[in-house]
Amino acid sequence: MKEKIKSWMLVLLILGSLVESYYLIYRLPGSDSAVLSENLYVKTDIMGPKEKVENLLYPDKMIIHMGEDKHTLFYPSSTFYNLILNRLKGRSFESFQRRSVQDFDWNKIRRENPGIELSFGSGIPVTLLQRVMQISPDSLFEGESIDRIWIYNIKNDSKAHAIFFSTRGDIVYEAAKADLTVQDVQQHVDFGKNLTPYTAVNGEYYVPEAAIPLVEVVMPAGMYTIEQMQSNLFFDAGSTRYIPEKDGSKIYTDSKRSLQVDQEQNWMSYSDPAALPDGDSTPAKDALEAVDFVNMHGGWNGTYRLAATEEGRQDRKVSFQQYYGAYPSGSYPIMSDSQLQYGVIHLELQQGTVSSYERSLMYMDEEKSEKTIVELSGGEALKQRLAQIGSSLRITDLTPAYMPTLTGEKLKLHPVWRVTLSDGSVLTLN
Repeated sequence: MKEKIKSWMLVLLILGSLVESYYLIYRLPGSDSAVLSENLYVKTDIMGPKEKVENLLYPDKMIIHMGEDKHTLFYPSSTFYNLILNRLKGRSFESFQRRSVQDFDWNKIRRENPGIELSFGSGIPVTLLQRVMQISPDSLFEGESIDRIWIYNIKNDSKAHAIFFSTRGDIVYEAAKADLTVQDVQQHVDFGKNLTPYTAVNGEYYVPEAAIPLVEVVMPAGMYTIEQMQSNLFFDAGSTRYIPEKDGSKIYTDSKRSLQVDQEQNWMSYSDPAALPDGDSTPAKDALEAVDFVNMHGGWNGTYRLAATEEGRQDRKVSFQQYYGAYPSGSYPIMSDSQLQYGVIHLELQQGTVSSYERSLMYMDEEKSEKTIVELSGGEALKQRLAQIGSSLRITDLTPAYMPTLTGEKLKLHPVWRVTLSDGSVLTLN
Protein backbone atom coordinates (compact mmCIF):
# COMPACT_ATOMS: atom_id res chain seq x y z
CA MET A 1 0.00 0.00 0.00
CA LYS A 2 2.78 2.43 0.94
CA GLU A 3 4.57 1.67 -2.33
CA LYS A 4 1.41 2.51 -4.35
CA ILE A 5 1.02 5.85 -2.53
CA LYS A 6 4.67 6.69 -3.22
CA SER A 7 4.22 5.80 -6.89
CA TRP A 8 1.15 8.02 -7.24
CA MET A 9 2.89 10.92 -5.48
CA LEU A 10 5.85 10.56 -7.86
CA VAL A 11 3.51 10.63 -10.88
CA LEU A 12 1.78 13.79 -9.60
CA LEU A 13 5.12 15.51 -9.00
CA ILE A 14 6.28 14.70 -12.53
CA LEU A 15 3.01 15.99 -14.06
CA GLY A 16 3.22 19.20 -12.03
CA SER A 17 6.79 19.71 -13.16
CA LEU A 18 5.82 19.26 -16.82
CA VAL A 19 2.95 21.76 -16.54
CA GLU A 20 5.18 24.34 -14.87
CA SER A 21 7.89 23.84 -17.54
CA TYR A 22 5.30 24.35 -20.29
CA TYR A 23 4.20 27.74 -18.92
CA LEU A 24 7.77 28.89 -18.42
CA ILE A 25 8.83 27.99 -21.95
CA TYR A 26 5.83 28.70 -24.17
CA ARG A 27 4.30 31.96 -22.94
CA LEU A 28 3.47 34.16 -25.94
CA PRO A 29 5.41 37.33 -26.83
CA GLY A 30 3.78 40.57 -25.75
CA SER A 31 2.90 39.18 -22.30
CA ASP A 32 6.26 39.34 -20.52
CA SER A 33 7.49 36.10 -22.03
CA ALA A 34 10.19 34.28 -20.08
CA VAL A 35 12.24 31.59 -21.81
CA LEU A 36 14.80 29.48 -20.02
CA SER A 37 17.29 29.11 -22.86
CA GLU A 38 20.93 30.12 -23.11
CA ASN A 39 20.34 31.96 -26.37
CA LEU A 40 17.09 33.71 -25.44
CA TYR A 41 15.99 36.15 -22.77
CA VAL A 42 16.34 36.04 -19.01
CA LYS A 43 14.98 38.54 -16.50
CA THR A 44 17.74 40.74 -15.12
CA ASP A 45 18.42 44.18 -13.58
CA ILE A 46 15.61 46.67 -14.18
CA MET A 47 16.80 50.23 -14.88
CA GLY A 48 13.43 51.49 -16.06
CA PRO A 49 9.82 50.32 -15.83
CA LYS A 50 8.36 47.72 -18.15
CA GLU A 51 5.84 48.84 -20.76
CA LYS A 52 2.88 47.27 -22.55
CA VAL A 53 2.98 47.42 -26.33
CA GLU A 54 -0.46 49.09 -26.28
CA ASN A 55 1.08 52.15 -24.61
CA LEU A 56 3.63 52.48 -27.42
CA LEU A 57 1.04 52.59 -30.24
CA TYR A 58 -0.35 56.06 -30.92
CA PRO A 59 -0.40 58.64 -33.76
CA ASP A 60 2.50 61.07 -34.00
CA LYS A 61 -0.02 63.84 -34.77
CA MET A 62 -3.70 64.58 -35.44
CA ILE A 63 -4.64 66.89 -38.29
CA ILE A 64 -8.03 68.53 -37.87
CA HIS A 65 -9.67 69.59 -41.16
CA MET A 66 -12.41 72.18 -40.59
CA GLY A 67 -13.53 72.85 -44.16
CA GLU A 68 -12.86 76.01 -46.20
CA ASP A 69 -9.18 74.93 -46.32
CA LYS A 70 -8.81 75.55 -42.57
CA HIS A 71 -6.73 73.17 -40.46
CA THR A 72 -5.07 72.79 -37.08
CA LEU A 73 -2.86 70.13 -35.44
CA PHE A 74 -2.92 68.28 -32.12
CA TYR A 75 0.14 66.47 -30.75
CA PRO A 76 0.45 63.52 -28.29
CA SER A 77 -0.56 64.19 -24.68
CA SER A 78 -2.32 67.46 -25.52
CA THR A 79 -5.86 67.93 -24.20
CA PHE A 80 -7.88 67.46 -27.37
CA TYR A 81 -5.52 64.81 -28.78
CA ASN A 82 -6.15 62.62 -25.72
CA LEU A 83 -9.90 63.27 -25.78
CA ILE A 84 -10.33 62.40 -29.46
CA LEU A 85 -8.03 59.37 -29.35
CA ASN A 86 -9.76 57.89 -26.31
CA ARG A 87 -13.16 58.31 -27.99
CA LEU A 88 -11.98 56.70 -31.25
CA LYS A 89 -10.56 53.74 -29.32
CA GLY A 90 -14.10 52.98 -28.14
CA ARG A 91 -15.62 52.98 -31.65
CA SER A 92 -15.76 49.94 -33.95
CA PHE A 93 -14.67 49.67 -37.59
CA GLU A 94 -15.61 46.71 -39.78
CA SER A 95 -16.50 45.40 -43.27
CA PHE A 96 -13.43 46.77 -45.05
CA GLN A 97 -13.51 47.43 -48.78
CA ARG A 98 -10.27 47.66 -50.71
CA ARG A 99 -10.00 50.71 -52.99
CA SER A 100 -7.37 52.42 -55.09
CA VAL A 101 -5.96 55.63 -53.60
CA GLN A 102 -6.72 57.21 -57.00
CA ASP A 103 -10.46 56.74 -56.42
CA PHE A 104 -10.48 59.79 -54.13
CA ASP A 105 -9.75 63.49 -54.66
CA TRP A 106 -7.73 63.97 -51.50
CA ASN A 107 -6.96 67.64 -52.12
CA LYS A 108 -10.68 68.38 -52.37
CA ILE A 109 -11.46 66.30 -49.26
CA ARG A 110 -8.68 68.12 -47.39
CA ARG A 111 -10.01 71.54 -48.38
CA GLU A 112 -13.76 71.03 -48.12
CA ASN A 113 -14.64 68.13 -45.81
CA PRO A 114 -14.61 68.35 -41.99
CA GLY A 115 -12.54 65.47 -40.66
CA ILE A 116 -9.81 64.02 -38.46
CA GLU A 117 -6.58 62.62 -39.90
CA LEU A 118 -4.43 60.40 -37.69
CA SER A 119 -0.78 60.09 -38.77
CA PHE A 120 1.20 56.98 -37.77
CA GLY A 121 4.53 57.93 -39.32
CA SER A 122 6.08 54.94 -41.09
CA GLY A 123 3.10 52.73 -40.24
CA ILE A 124 1.73 50.19 -37.75
CA PRO A 125 0.74 46.59 -38.60
CA VAL A 126 -3.04 46.16 -38.50
CA THR A 127 -2.75 43.26 -36.05
CA LEU A 128 -1.07 45.63 -33.59
CA LEU A 129 -3.54 48.44 -34.31
CA GLN A 130 -6.28 46.01 -33.29
CA ARG A 131 -4.85 46.07 -29.77
CA VAL A 132 -5.77 49.74 -29.34
CA MET A 133 -8.73 50.17 -31.72
CA GLN A 134 -11.84 48.05 -32.27
CA ILE A 135 -11.04 46.85 -35.79
CA SER A 136 -12.95 43.72 -36.75
CA PRO A 137 -10.87 40.80 -38.07
CA ASP A 138 -10.57 40.82 -41.86
CA SER A 139 -8.31 38.35 -43.69
CA LEU A 140 -7.59 40.76 -46.57
CA PHE A 141 -6.91 43.76 -44.33
CA GLU A 142 -4.94 42.15 -41.48
CA GLY A 143 -1.77 41.65 -43.51
CA GLU A 144 -1.37 45.39 -44.08
CA SER A 145 0.45 48.15 -42.20
CA ILE A 146 -1.36 51.47 -41.81
CA ASP A 147 0.27 54.91 -41.82
CA ARG A 148 -2.88 57.08 -41.79
CA ILE A 149 -6.52 56.96 -40.77
CA TRP A 150 -8.78 59.66 -42.19
CA ILE A 151 -12.32 60.05 -40.86
CA TYR A 152 -14.45 62.71 -42.54
CA ASN A 153 -17.95 63.91 -43.40
CA ILE A 154 -19.39 64.57 -46.86
CA LYS A 155 -22.04 67.23 -47.39
CA ASN A 156 -25.59 65.76 -47.54
CA ASP A 157 -24.27 62.30 -46.61
CA SER A 158 -25.77 60.79 -43.46
CA LYS A 159 -22.77 58.61 -42.55
CA ALA A 160 -19.15 59.30 -41.60
CA HIS A 161 -16.40 57.86 -43.83
CA ALA A 162 -13.34 56.09 -42.36
CA ILE A 163 -10.36 55.42 -44.65
CA PHE A 164 -7.28 53.40 -43.64
CA PHE A 165 -4.14 54.03 -45.75
CA SER A 166 -1.79 51.14 -46.53
CA THR A 167 1.94 51.90 -46.32
CA ARG A 168 2.22 50.50 -49.84
CA GLY A 169 0.94 53.88 -51.04
CA ASP A 170 -1.51 52.79 -53.74
CA ILE A 171 -4.19 51.07 -51.64
CA VAL A 172 -6.69 52.26 -49.05
CA TYR A 173 -9.35 50.38 -47.08
CA GLU A 174 -12.72 51.95 -46.35
CA ALA A 175 -14.69 50.72 -43.35
CA ALA A 176 -18.22 50.21 -44.69
CA LYS A 177 -19.42 50.08 -41.08
CA ALA A 178 -18.01 52.67 -38.66
CA ASP A 179 -19.50 53.29 -35.23
CA LEU A 180 -19.31 57.06 -35.74
CA THR A 181 -22.02 59.54 -36.66
CA VAL A 182 -21.65 62.71 -38.67
CA GLN A 183 -22.31 64.60 -35.43
CA ASP A 184 -19.46 62.73 -33.67
CA VAL A 185 -16.98 63.78 -36.35
CA GLN A 186 -18.19 67.37 -36.36
CA GLN A 187 -17.89 67.59 -32.57
CA HIS A 188 -14.26 66.43 -32.77
CA VAL A 189 -13.55 68.90 -35.56
CA ASP A 190 -15.06 71.74 -33.51
CA PHE A 191 -12.34 71.24 -30.88
CA GLY A 192 -9.99 72.87 -33.39
CA LYS A 193 -11.90 76.15 -33.51
CA ASN A 194 -10.13 79.20 -32.07
CA LEU A 195 -6.78 77.36 -31.97
CA THR A 196 -3.66 78.16 -34.01
CA PRO A 197 -4.55 77.81 -37.72
CA TYR A 198 -2.22 75.84 -40.03
CA THR A 199 -1.76 76.11 -43.80
CA ALA A 200 -1.50 72.93 -45.87
CA VAL A 201 1.49 72.89 -48.24
CA ASN A 202 1.26 70.56 -51.24
CA GLY A 203 -0.98 68.29 -49.20
CA GLU A 204 2.09 66.94 -47.35
CA TYR A 205 2.89 69.17 -44.38
CA TYR A 206 1.32 72.00 -42.38
CA VAL A 207 2.76 75.37 -41.35
CA PRO A 208 1.35 77.28 -38.33
CA GLU A 209 0.21 80.84 -39.00
CA ALA A 210 1.67 81.97 -35.66
CA ALA A 211 4.58 81.06 -33.39
CA ILE A 212 4.18 77.84 -31.34
CA PRO A 213 5.05 77.92 -27.61
CA LEU A 214 7.06 74.96 -26.28
CA VAL A 215 8.89 74.20 -23.06
CA GLU A 216 12.69 74.28 -23.08
CA VAL A 217 14.10 72.16 -20.27
CA VAL A 218 17.46 71.69 -18.58
CA MET A 219 17.93 68.79 -16.18
CA PRO A 220 20.61 66.53 -14.70
CA ALA A 221 21.57 63.57 -16.88
CA GLY A 222 21.88 60.23 -15.13
CA MET A 223 24.00 57.42 -16.57
CA TYR A 224 23.56 53.67 -16.67
CA THR A 225 26.86 51.97 -15.86
CA ILE A 226 28.65 49.46 -18.04
CA GLU A 227 28.33 46.98 -15.16
CA GLN A 228 24.55 47.39 -15.23
CA MET A 229 24.41 46.72 -18.95
CA GLN A 230 26.69 43.71 -18.62
CA SER A 231 24.43 42.35 -15.90
CA ASN A 232 21.41 42.95 -18.15
CA LEU A 233 22.80 41.42 -21.31
CA PHE A 234 25.16 38.59 -20.33
CA PHE A 235 24.15 35.42 -18.51
CA ASP A 236 27.44 35.40 -16.62
CA ALA A 237 28.82 38.95 -16.54
CA GLY A 238 31.89 37.74 -14.66
CA SER A 239 32.98 35.66 -17.66
CA THR A 240 33.18 38.61 -20.08
CA ARG A 241 36.51 39.99 -21.26
CA TYR A 242 37.34 43.55 -22.21
CA ILE A 243 38.79 44.58 -25.60
CA PRO A 244 39.86 48.24 -26.09
CA GLU A 245 39.34 49.67 -29.60
CA LYS A 246 41.53 52.21 -31.42
CA ASP A 247 38.64 54.70 -31.63
CA GLY A 248 38.35 54.76 -27.82
CA SER A 249 35.27 52.57 -27.57
CA LYS A 250 35.20 49.46 -25.39
CA ILE A 251 34.00 45.98 -26.29
CA TYR A 252 32.89 43.39 -23.74
CA THR A 253 32.33 39.84 -24.94
CA ASP A 254 31.64 36.37 -23.61
CA SER A 255 32.86 34.87 -26.92
CA LYS A 256 29.26 34.61 -28.18
CA ARG A 257 27.75 38.05 -27.61
CA SER A 258 29.37 41.48 -27.62
CA LEU A 259 28.62 44.83 -25.99
CA GLN A 260 30.32 47.86 -27.54
CA VAL A 261 30.26 51.12 -25.57
CA ASP A 262 31.06 54.51 -27.08
CA GLN A 263 31.89 56.51 -23.95
CA GLU A 264 32.09 59.79 -25.84
CA GLN A 265 28.52 59.42 -27.11
CA ASN A 266 27.35 57.37 -24.08
CA TRP A 267 25.89 54.90 -26.57
CA MET A 268 25.79 51.10 -26.38
CA SER A 269 25.51 48.52 -29.18
CA TYR A 270 24.80 44.90 -28.25
CA SER A 271 24.91 42.06 -30.76
CA ASP A 272 24.10 38.39 -30.49
CA PRO A 273 24.94 36.78 -33.85
CA ALA A 274 24.61 33.33 -32.31
CA ALA A 275 20.96 33.88 -31.35
CA LEU A 276 18.90 30.93 -32.56
CA PRO A 277 16.12 32.08 -34.90
CA ASP A 278 12.76 30.38 -34.40
CA GLY A 279 11.70 30.89 -38.01
CA ASP A 280 8.37 32.62 -37.21
CA SER A 281 8.46 36.30 -38.13
CA THR A 282 5.92 39.00 -39.03
CA PRO A 283 6.12 42.79 -38.46
CA ALA A 284 3.67 42.53 -35.55
CA LYS A 285 5.39 39.56 -33.87
CA ASP A 286 8.79 41.20 -34.24
CA ALA A 287 7.49 44.41 -32.65
CA LEU A 288 6.10 42.40 -29.71
CA GLU A 289 9.40 40.54 -29.38
CA ALA A 290 11.30 43.84 -29.40
CA VAL A 291 9.09 45.24 -26.61
CA ASP A 292 9.67 42.08 -24.54
CA PHE A 293 13.42 42.34 -25.06
CA VAL A 294 13.58 45.99 -23.90
CA ASN A 295 11.35 45.13 -20.91
CA MET A 296 13.85 42.48 -19.83
CA HIS A 297 17.07 44.27 -20.78
CA GLY A 298 16.92 47.80 -19.44
CA GLY A 299 13.30 48.90 -19.47
CA TRP A 300 11.92 52.24 -20.68
CA ASN A 301 13.55 55.41 -19.37
CA GLY A 302 10.69 57.69 -20.43
CA THR A 303 7.79 57.85 -22.89
CA TYR A 304 8.27 56.05 -26.19
CA ARG A 305 6.31 55.40 -29.40
CA LEU A 306 6.74 52.56 -31.89
CA ALA A 307 8.30 54.50 -34.76
CA ALA A 308 9.21 51.89 -37.40
CA THR A 309 9.21 48.22 -38.33
CA GLU A 310 11.38 48.15 -41.46
CA GLU A 311 12.20 44.94 -43.30
CA GLY A 312 15.76 44.42 -44.57
CA ARG A 313 17.24 41.66 -46.69
CA GLN A 314 17.73 39.20 -43.86
CA ASP A 315 16.36 41.01 -40.82
CA ARG A 316 13.74 43.45 -39.57
CA LYS A 317 14.59 46.71 -37.81
CA VAL A 318 12.30 47.94 -35.05
CA SER A 319 12.74 51.48 -33.68
CA PHE A 320 11.17 53.27 -30.71
CA GLN A 321 11.14 57.07 -30.53
CA GLN A 322 11.36 58.84 -27.17
CA TYR A 323 9.02 61.77 -26.47
CA TYR A 324 9.24 64.57 -23.94
CA GLY A 325 6.32 66.57 -22.56
CA ALA A 326 3.07 65.86 -20.80
CA TYR A 327 -0.62 66.57 -20.55
CA PRO A 328 -2.09 69.10 -21.27
CA SER A 329 0.55 70.94 -23.33
CA GLY A 330 1.64 67.98 -25.50
CA SER A 331 4.77 65.90 -26.03
CA TYR A 332 7.24 65.89 -28.92
CA PRO A 333 9.98 63.59 -30.25
CA ILE A 334 13.58 63.87 -29.04
CA MET A 335 15.95 63.90 -32.00
CA SER A 336 19.20 62.00 -32.30
CA ASP A 337 22.10 63.24 -34.43
CA SER A 338 25.83 62.77 -34.96
CA GLN A 339 26.64 65.18 -32.11
CA LEU A 340 24.58 63.33 -29.50
CA GLN A 341 22.87 60.00 -30.02
CA TYR A 342 19.86 60.01 -27.72
CA GLY A 343 16.09 59.52 -27.73
CA VAL A 344 15.84 56.30 -29.77
CA ILE A 345 16.05 52.56 -29.19
CA HIS A 346 16.98 50.39 -32.18
CA LEU A 347 16.65 46.61 -32.45
CA GLU A 348 17.28 44.17 -35.27
CA LEU A 349 15.60 40.78 -35.41
CA GLN A 350 16.41 37.73 -37.50
CA GLN A 351 13.45 35.39 -37.96
CA GLY A 352 11.81 36.61 -34.78
CA THR A 353 14.89 36.73 -32.50
CA VAL A 354 16.73 39.89 -31.43
CA SER A 355 20.26 39.97 -32.83
CA SER A 356 21.13 43.65 -32.24
CA TYR A 357 20.14 46.21 -29.57
CA GLU A 358 21.21 49.87 -29.44
CA ARG A 359 20.33 52.65 -27.03
CA SER A 360 21.77 55.55 -25.06
CA LEU A 361 23.23 54.98 -21.60
CA MET A 362 21.88 58.38 -20.48
CA TYR A 363 18.55 59.10 -18.85
CA MET A 364 16.78 62.26 -17.69
CA ASP A 365 16.36 63.25 -14.05
CA GLU A 366 13.11 65.20 -14.49
CA GLU A 367 12.59 65.84 -10.78
CA LYS A 368 15.30 68.53 -10.85
CA SER A 369 14.41 70.11 -14.20
CA GLU A 370 14.42 73.82 -15.00
CA LYS A 371 11.78 74.87 -17.55
CA THR A 372 11.41 77.94 -19.74
CA ILE A 373 8.74 78.77 -22.33
CA VAL A 374 10.19 79.52 -25.78
CA GLU A 375 8.55 79.98 -29.19
CA LEU A 376 9.08 78.19 -32.47
CA SER A 377 8.68 80.52 -35.45
CA GLY A 378 5.56 80.38 -37.61
CA GLY A 379 3.80 82.38 -40.31
CA GLU A 380 5.63 84.02 -43.22
CA ALA A 381 9.07 83.83 -41.58
CA LEU A 382 8.85 80.03 -41.35
CA LYS A 383 7.28 79.68 -44.82
CA GLN A 384 10.17 81.58 -46.41
CA ARG A 385 12.79 79.40 -44.73
CA LEU A 386 10.94 76.26 -45.78
CA ALA A 387 10.63 77.54 -49.35
CA GLN A 388 14.42 77.86 -49.54
CA ILE A 389 14.88 74.30 -48.29
CA GLY A 390 12.15 72.94 -50.57
CA SER A 391 13.76 74.42 -53.68
CA SER A 392 16.29 71.55 -53.76
CA LEU A 393 14.37 68.65 -52.19
CA ARG A 394 10.64 68.20 -51.54
CA ILE A 395 9.57 68.58 -47.89
CA THR A 396 7.39 65.70 -46.71
CA ASP A 397 6.89 66.53 -43.03
CA LEU A 398 7.27 69.35 -40.50
CA THR A 399 6.89 68.76 -36.78
CA PRO A 400 8.06 70.32 -33.50
CA ALA A 401 10.82 68.31 -31.83
CA TYR A 402 13.52 68.54 -29.17
CA MET A 403 17.23 68.70 -29.92
CA PRO A 404 19.29 67.37 -26.97
CA THR A 405 22.66 68.83 -25.98
CA LEU A 406 24.89 67.72 -23.12
CA THR A 407 26.92 70.23 -21.13
CA GLY A 408 28.82 68.63 -18.28
CA GLU A 409 26.23 66.66 -16.37
CA LYS A 410 23.29 68.75 -17.64
CA LEU A 411 21.03 67.65 -20.49
CA LYS A 412 19.20 70.41 -22.37
CA LEU A 413 16.18 69.79 -24.60
CA HIS A 414 15.81 72.72 -27.00
CA PRO A 415 12.67 73.03 -29.21
CA VAL A 416 13.30 72.95 -32.99
CA TRP A 417 11.35 72.37 -36.17
CA ARG A 418 12.18 68.94 -37.59
CA VAL A 419 12.03 69.03 -41.39
CA THR A 420 11.87 65.69 -43.22
CA LEU A 421 12.83 65.65 -46.90
CA SER A 422 11.77 63.33 -49.72
CA ASP A 423 15.09 61.42 -49.62
CA GLY A 424 14.55 60.58 -45.93
CA SER A 425 17.09 63.09 -44.61
CA VAL A 426 16.20 65.36 -41.69
CA LEU A 427 17.04 69.02 -41.04
CA THR A 428 16.35 71.23 -38.04
CA LEU A 429 15.25 74.86 -37.82
CA ASN A 430 15.51 76.76 -34.53
